[in-house]
Amino acid sequence: MNTAPVHLPQDPADAVLEVGLKDLWYPVCPSGFVKESPVSLRRLGYKIVLWRDAGGKVHALEDHCPHRGAPLSLGVILGDRIACPYHGVEVRCDGTVMRVPGSPGCKLEGSRPTRRFVTAESNGAIFLYNASQPALDEAPPLRLPEQLTSPEWSSFLCYTEWGCDYRYVIDNVMDPMHGAYLHKQSHTMSEGDMTAEFQIRDTDTGFVFEKKHQRDVNFDWTEWIDTGIHLMRLEIPYPKTGGPGGNFTIIGSYTPITNRTAAVFHWRCRKVSGWQRDTWRFLYKNRLEERHWRVLEQDRVAVENMEPDANKREHLYQHDMGIVRLRRHLRHLATRQLERAGH
Repeated sequence: MNTAPVHLPQDPADAVLEVGLKDLWYPVCPSGFVKESPVSLRRLGYKIVLWRDAGGKVHALEDHCPHRGAPLSLGVILGDRIACPYHGVEVRCDGTVMRVPGSPGCKLEGSRPTRRFVTAESNGAIFLYNASQPALDEAPPLRLPEQLTSPEWSSFLCYTEWGCDYRYVIDNVMDPMHGAYLHKQSHTMSEGDMTAEFQIRDTDTGFVFEKKHQRDVNFDWTEWIDTGIHLMRLEIPYPKTGGPGGNFTIIGSYTPITNRTAAVFHWRCRKVSGWQRDTWRFLYKNRLEERHWRVLEQDRVAVENMEPDANKREHLYQHDMGIVRLRRHLRHLATRQLERAGH
């Protein structure tokens, strides 16, 4: 009797979502990851090399020399180009081969075979535009919410990596009800109903999934935002001992590293200025940051210990309307991507 496991073909839309939708911005690493030497990262289904030129601007290419496939990340930075360590082939930041020292004038020179990624740097992170075209020269502007762009707000970037599909991180954030249970010992989430009804409210850039009849008590709502980058926003109410600035806003964005590892970005934000900004930043680093890491660790441990196919064996109920809505929306975007590509 043949007992070998049966491997079914992967659903095309799921395959698209697994590595990240195209034609969107994604955060890929904190700014401090890229310093004097080239850095190689796996993100979005690619192995990518990032480096800074003399002016500090970040460039990104697929980490694959077009000659023999050696990693460009082991090479030498030459301003806006990088020289492969294997045979010295020089590739410019737009993917064009500028020089083949071992065979000057060969057909490889002047060609543009290497995938390039348009980059942006903001709020302590490096962002890449995951273009469907391998040689895109310009990308739409990176549009971040006011919490990350307005001088009235102050923020800290919290970066970590979770051992799970990035979509499990999204599901976790689109589930406000877990705050009353998993985080019930938290100083900011110890209150609120253990039973609640939810509703979905559409916005110009997405939707809000929120508890009915409860606001500013616990983790009461999550907003899904699409401005050319997929973001999630939520608020955690703060006691007065948390300092000035009202509720604590979290902006999240999540990027696939592999189908078992996710890059997790949370910006922790408060609306403060002047002396209040200084007070809040001091309190955060000296009293609050450790507490928030403990809460995030509770999420990570719970999600990482789910089986990889946990979302195939669920029994969902009313609290999960937001997750269902968002999964359907992402699947719709993946199907549209396949249609545009002619699949």
